Amino acid sequence: MGIDTDGLRLFVRAADMLNISAAGRGLGLAPAVSSTRLAKLEQSLGAELLHRTTRKVSLSVEGAEFLPFAREMIAQEEAALAALGRGTATVSGTLRFAAPSTFAQLYIAPILPKFLEQHSDLTLDLHLSDVQFDLIEGSFDLALRNAPLVDTSLKGRKLADDRRVLCAAPEYLAAHGVPHTPADLAKHQLIAFRDRQPRRLRGPHGEEAAFDPIATKSQLIMDDGQSQIRATRAGAGISLNALWSVHGELTSGTLIRVLPDFEAAEANVLWLIYPKSNVLSPKVRVFMDFLITEIGKTPPWESSVRPATG
Repeated sequence: MGIDTDGLRLFVRAADMLNISAAGRGLGLAPAVSSTRLAKLEQSLGAELLHRTTRKVSLSVEGAEFLPFAREMIAQEEAALAALGRGTATVSGTLRFAAPSTFAQLYIAPILPKFLEQHSDLTLDLHLSDVQFDLIEGSFDLALRNAPLVDTSLKGRKLADDRRVLCAAPEYLAAHGVPHTPADLAKHQLIAFRDRQPRRLRGPHGEEAAFDPIATKSQLIMDDGQSQIRATRAGAGISLNALWSVHGELTSGTLIRVLPDFEAAEANVLWLIYPKSNVLSPKVRVFMDFLITEIGKTPPWESSVRPATG
């Protein structure tokens, strides 16, 4: 059974917009033609993909299950034509991208105008949340994650290292003193994150230490990274944070690196990931290349920061 790829494109756009007429207009089709083409696609598949009423359009159960496969078939066609030097010269369509909200606000949102200017026929559908999405169930083309790549159904490219460093406010250090060795942390307020589990630290020569809130008089436990940074900035204690998340504070001096020769021992990485089954479509490739060029080659947070003194 052959599948009309133009019908697939219409279905994907209609599923994203929940509006068949608007989806058709984007493809240069009249409303009547759009409805007819979608009906033919459903007839060839033997399933209703979209529920239509006089008031709204919604995905059917079958449509929701079929949608990621429809996206993949379109991507395969684009990749195949590109390999033959054919197809459209410009990258077009909608790219669904999921990323942590805080990282996106700091580093991705400011460079989006440059990307959109380069690719005026491409629409970015961004889902920004610190809650991780299931790429396949959510029908995302690409996602940024700062967690180990352990899911065998996913592939990824490294964006940058995700280093974790200790920091505190100047006011806190002035009042409580500056730790000079990891053993000195036992005398300080350590701000715990989530489960209060000790975090391994590693020094410049491989020496091991620990950031252990349980072993101290820790009074503050938080499960939100930005709130933890705010509390640290207000002088609540010493916290362990992703370097990218505190780069601005470290540069301005509102936070100071503590024990600057020590970092979290875990080799965390920021990954750009996509479903393993998917052909890497031109729109995904150009956005990945853009993020790696603009952010990954010279991560802004890797610039010099001031160490604690005292």
